[in-house]
Amino acid sequence: MRGRHHHVRSIPETVHWGFFDAAIAPALWIESGDTVTLDCLSGEPDDLPAEGVLPEHRAVLAACTKGPGPHLLTGPVAVRGAEPGHVLQVDILDVRLRQDWGFNKIIALRGTLPDQFPRSRHLHIPLDRARNVARLPWGMELPLRPFCGVMGVAPPPGWGRISSLIPRAHGGNMDNKELGPGATLYLPVFIPGGCFSAGDGHAAQGDGEVCQTALETAVTARFRLTLRTDLTADALWGETPDALIAIALHEDLDDAAAIATRGMIQLLQERGGLDDEDAYTLCSLAMDLRITQCVDGNKGVHAMFPKALLRRRARRHAAAPSRRGAK
Repeated sequence: MRGRHHHVRSIPETVHWGFFDAAIAPALWIESGDTVTLDCLSGEPDDLPAEGVLPEHRAVLAACTKGPGPHLLTGPVAVRGAEPGHVLQVDILDVRLRQDWGFNKIIALRGTLPDQFPRSRHLHIPLDRARNVARLPWGMELPLRPFCGVMGVAPPPGWGRISSLIPRAHGGNMDNKELGPGATLYLPVFIPGGCFSAGDGHAAQGDGEVCQTALETAVTARFRLTLRTDLTADALWGETPDALIAIALHEDLDDAAAIATRGMIQLLQERGGLDDEDAYTLCSLAMDLRITQCVDGNKGVHAMFPKALLRRRARRHAAAPSRRGAK
């Protein structure tokens, strides 16, 4: 049976600015399996150009109280029946641009090379939605691949109000460009309803997001939210039609790489029926470790493994003759 569809607009009553908090009242309650469209904004007052700003953007900035982070997040959307210990399956069905401009900032004394770039720079970049490209100031055209940089559930109540900048166990500002349309993200539930929010639209981003920002813009994103009681919630992970994704967050990149590798070993054991040594070897032969971002406090590493290898293994096992009764 198909679920209902819902639409949450980006207005002061549905946007929280710069923070996650278990105490935020849901903007909407839905049933497991329903789909929801979230209108998302991106940009603080100094980020906006003189023209072309969505009417509700300035209204949200004027009415909402800013938290410790920069992101305008739409939600939360609560799923009936979700309880701590469950998993929320987030199918990312579509992400579309809402406007014809984006921005990028080099932020002084931040980013991957703070000493080499001690001065801030702010660019407004035109977006050609018909051709799906950005026109960069130095004459290049950049293909666009929109996604939400921030997707997360409410954190544990004991954390209180936390910055939207630092990704943690609840997800949040992961800035993972693989989590676009067609991908699925699995998030642990910490409070009743789960309370999912999204924002920080990116028209384009490279792995690493090295100068501190991507091509930031407003997007409309459509999700299916499904309660999963059959999955465990001990790690962040996702998948695309072609790959499994183990997601790791840590202040140290080496530790993040280790967490991502352990996460993929667990996925290969669960999805491929491999023992731990075989899974570890296979990770070394076929898994790619990628730096998701290295500028948001907790650094991100995501491990990618091709599903095709598991499908081929499953077909071989299914076709193999039974050994029962063999002498």
